[in-house]
Amino acid sequence: MDVSRTRALRLLVSGAALSCALVLVSGCSDSGSRGEKEKSTAQAAQVAVPMASNDLQSDYQKVIKDVLPSVVQIQAGNDLGSGIVYDDQGHIVTNAHVVGNDKTFKVTTANSEDVHTAELVYSYPDQDLAVIKLDQVPSGLKAAAFADSSKVQVGQIVLAMGSPLGLSSSVTQGIVSATGRTVTEGSPDGETGGTGGGTGATIGNMVQTSAAINPGNSGGALVNLDGQVIGIPTLAATDPQFGNSAAPGIGFAIPSSMVKTIADQIIKDGKVTDSGRAALGITGRTVVDDSYQAAGVAVVEVKSGGAADEAGIQAGDIITGLGDTDITTITSLSEALAADKPGDKTSVTYTRNGSQKKADVTLGEQ
Repeated sequence: MDVSRTRALRLLVSGAALSCALVLVSGCSDSGSRGEKEKSTAQAAQVAVPMASNDLQSDYQKVIKDVLPSVVQIQAGNDLGSGIVYDDQGHIVTNAHVVGNDKTFKVTTANSEDVHTAELVYSYPDQDLAVIKLDQVPSGLKAAAFADSSKVQVGQIVLAMGSPLGLSSSVTQGIVSATGRTVTEGSPDGETGGTGGGTGATIGNMVQTSAAINPGNSGGALVNLDGQVIGIPTLAATDPQFGNSAAPGIGFAIPSSMVKTIADQIIKDGKVTDSGRAALGITGRTVVDDSYQAAGVAVVEVKSGGAADEAGIQAGDIITGLGDTDITTITSLSEALAADKPGDKTSVTYTRNGSQKKADVTLGEQ
């Protein structure tokens, strides 16, 4: 045999052996062991899926068991809404549009048919929040824990608890779909373009969720899997193209940090002393152009000593811009202000007698 050919064959065999060794090191094997490994992996996967599902289910059940006793049903006149037990003194926080103009209420706690009476402490429609207080605190009343809503993240699993359509102690689930939303509610008569039932407030920094929000959920709890309230479900989105019917999977909640800020002031002082909401200090209305398109906000009245007054803005001026934001309606002005804070410096663009002007302003507080 040719020596060179023999050497080549030996090299080939050695190479094949080395290749096989490398394949084995990387996890490959013959067909028998490969089949056993695939079978083992499949079995592990089958076990892992139910275990993960069971863990999530256990989390849900624990949160519901811990938080649902802190969520109550509120009857104001003929309307039903929800509320959250705020402390062990019998204070309950809810939406202003839930209490409406009423001063006394009937409250039903979770897992109980007993009806308790409560009185209004204070309602703050500008942020759609209110606090009521039970006349007598029932034994076992449990206050909810509130999270820092600045730490809420998109994708978090959440549960919405309340009394949708009068079905007390109901729970729906979803995720946080977005944060930092600015939303203008419908007014009680629907004049602001909503479906009615709200206060007409423009609220900033709201939490958007896919958890179902239905009539009666208002004032209830949006809760994370740590059993903490991250917001108060307040309204569901509507689609005006379809007769203002509800848009499934798009609901909004007032962030818990704002809820605590307002509720603490109401409980301490009986009113809101520091709203944290920026204001120009004007009364205005939307005006239209020659084509009947919204074209700005006419200043009807200027508050003496307010931000607009200090900047030289007068009744009759038409505001068309705030900072870099074009202003066409009173709603767009409210939404622009909702993104600012009292003390912020910005500019107002306006027209007076057909001439465009611009003024620097330091925003006041609403």
